[in-house]
Parts: sequence; C-alpha cells; structure tokens
Amino acid sequence: MNQQAITTYLQLPFQFNEEKLVADLQRLLATDWSPHFNTSGYTGSWNSIALYAVDGDQKNIFAQNGDAPKLEPTPILKNCDYLKKVIATFECPLLSVRLMKLAPGAFIKPHRDFELGYEDGCFRLHIPILTHSQVTFTLDDHKLEMLPGECWYTNVNFVHSVSNEGLTDRIHLVIDGQRNQWSDDLFFSLAPRESLLQKEPQTYDVETIKKMILELEKHKSVGAQALIKELKSQLRD
Repeated sequence: MNQQAITTYLQLPFQFNEEKLVADLQRLLATDWSPHFNTSGYTGSWNSIALYAVDGDQKNIFAQNGDAPKLEPTPILKNCDYLKKVIATFECPLLSVRLMKLAPGAFIKPHRDFELGYEDGCFRLHIPILTHSQVTFTLDDHKLEMLPGECWYTNVNFVHSVSNEGLTDRIHLVIDGQRNQWSDDLFFSLAPRESLLQKEPQTYDVETIKKMILELEKHKSVGAQALIKELKSQLRD
C-alpha cells in the first residue's frame, strides 16, 4: 500500500432537510436522555438517546461492533418518520444510532476512540440538527464546520474534541455503520482507497487503557467484552 496522507474526515454528498430534522427532534426533547458513560472525558452536560440499539433499548447508548446482535429501532423512533428516512439512507449494517446533545458550556476533552475509523471496517457519521457558530469541533488539529442537515465522516481514531461556548444545545444525529460494498462505493468515490484504509500507529498509555476497561466493564454487550479483551491484551504486550 502506498504511503500517503490519511483521510481523517469527509463531507458526504447528502443534504437532509433541516426543518424536518428539527420537527422530529422536538418530539424527543422531553424524553429521558442518558449522560454519556465516560464521565471523566467531558465537563458540563453531554447526553444521548438511542434511536437504534440491541433489543430496542433506548438507554443503551453504547456503540456496538460487527459481532453484536442486529440493532432494532427504539420505541421513541416510532413517530419520527423523517429520522427513519434519514437513517434508511445508509445501506449498511448499523452499529449505533444516537442523538448526542452537548449543552451550553460543555466541553468534550481531547481523546481518541478505539478502532472506529474506516480502516477498521466501520465509520462514524455526524448529521447536525441543532448547532451554531460557537460550537468548535476539532479533529486532528482541523476545525470542522458542520452545518445543519450535512453529513460528515469523522475518523475518531484521531484526537478530537468538541466545545459548546454558545447559549443553546448542540444536537447531532450520530450513526456508526459497518463497512460494506455500498459504503466502499461511496467513500472511494470521494477519497483514494489507500487514504481511507491506511492505519496510523496508535498506542495508549497504561493508565488510559485501565480507565477504558473500567468504563467498558459497566456494559454487558458483546462489543464491550470484545474491546475489553483487546485492551487487556495490550496491557500484557
């Protein structure tokens, strides 16, 4: 494989209807949102709610891997016809579908996710619903301006952070998908194949690995157990 710059983000060729997204969101704002489980990784309020999850459990906000059971729509999605249409746009197995809400004054600290780039056989998409100019999303030292209704791939194996310095919530629809022929056709039409599949050497210090394991142990999913096994192997290396 030729060495070249790694593609860390892409704006995908979708533009969803902002008004329809907001209308469906309004139906869900009063629902019981769950705080993100990685409480040491942010300050302020960062909450989410699952639209697809194992057994349709809307409180299961953990991202699965490809070995997890097929996800089912959660009950709150029933009356959100446009969100269902948006999600159906992505013709691939779903690993996670959540609404993520970052409150005013909140800050997601710089961090990396674990094996969540296209080179790992999966991908994370962001579709902003509510956002504003005082939200700063930084990925691999690039500030991404993601506008309502747009769709962005972000390789979160790279260091990223988010701050909301405004007076209103920032809410994104965040979808994790499993790579397949449909996604290959799309992604490789936008960036060189090698730039999407090339891996960056990635290491975590021992304390970070231990913290990740402690957080993952709170979840009983197949995906969480697989990640714990992989992280423990790194401790032994």
